[in-house]
Amino acid sequence: MTNLNFGKSSDQNPSPWRAGANENTTISFSHPVEIEGKPIKAGTYGLHMIPGEQEWIIIFSNSNGAWGSFSYLPSEDALRVTVKPIACEFNEWLTYEFTDRQQNSATAKLKWEKMAVPFKIAVPNGDELYVQKLREEFTGVKTFFNWQNGVAAINFCASKKLNLEEALGWAQNYIDRNIKYFPIYQAKASVLTAMNKAADADGVIKEAILLPDANAGQITSYGRFLISQNKAKEAMSVFETAYKRFPTAVAALTGMARGFSANGDSKKALKFAQEALKAETNPAVKTNIDAMIKKLEKGESIN
Repeated sequence: MTNLNFGKSSDQNPSPWRAGANENTTISFSHPVEIEGKPIKAGTYGLHMIPGEQEWIIIFSNSNGAWGSFSYLPSEDALRVTVKPIACEFNEWLTYEFTDRQQNSATAKLKWEKMAVPFKIAVPNGDELYVQKLREEFTGVKTFFNWQNGVAAINFCASKKLNLEEALGWAQNYIDRNIKYFPIYQAKASVLTAMNKAADADGVIKEAILLPDANAGQITSYGRFLISQNKAKEAMSVFETAYKRFPTAVAALTGMARGFSANGDSKKALKFAQEALKAETNPAVKTNIDAMIKKLEKGESIN
């Protein structure tokens, strides 16, 4: 803290560092957030700092249009947090950056020469805000007509297990409008799974694998899922569906190998694995198939 001998700065009211040069360095938040675990409202704040050898105090001031720190008043503070400086790579110029970017948080860093001053910014209700934004986009052209964006939104809700009823409605809306693609059905099944409606989810996927755009990889992935659920006979039926539609596809051939293996027929499984090896051109995948063949030759399971 320094008496700058100008404006409101005095011995009685010394000023912090302006955290930059000339007019205020500012930081803006579109929604309420938490800084180092402390809440602060949405808005634009003047950023000031009090350096120390072991700790720095970061000040968020309600006054954001001043020149430097000459008119700084503690009474205008919105928030103060204390953080520890850390070593960093050399920075010729004073730099601000955001690191450790997560969905609902990030770390802001002031970096200058070989020192960084980090402070964490978190959005406590980030998932709710995200869903709110998705809901808005479903009323516009981005998602109403672009089903790929819609699928991303539906899958987000399924992965977070939130807003599931509405997400299910989003998926069904596409299907009711005769927009029928495998990823839409898969997203719907994911929501049903998140709602603990496994039987309903299975029914949706059984429809999905018959859609014109369903490829061999997508169909056999469902078959492998069924194997993981100890449903070997049902899985075999799925693998056969893929093979009938894509008889030369490597995914379909390896699917048949997995299906026969799961049902205890290593000889037939070996035949299909060998066909898959001949059809495959990717060296890495060939290596995986070769490993499957070696297991089958020993009578071992490949699932």
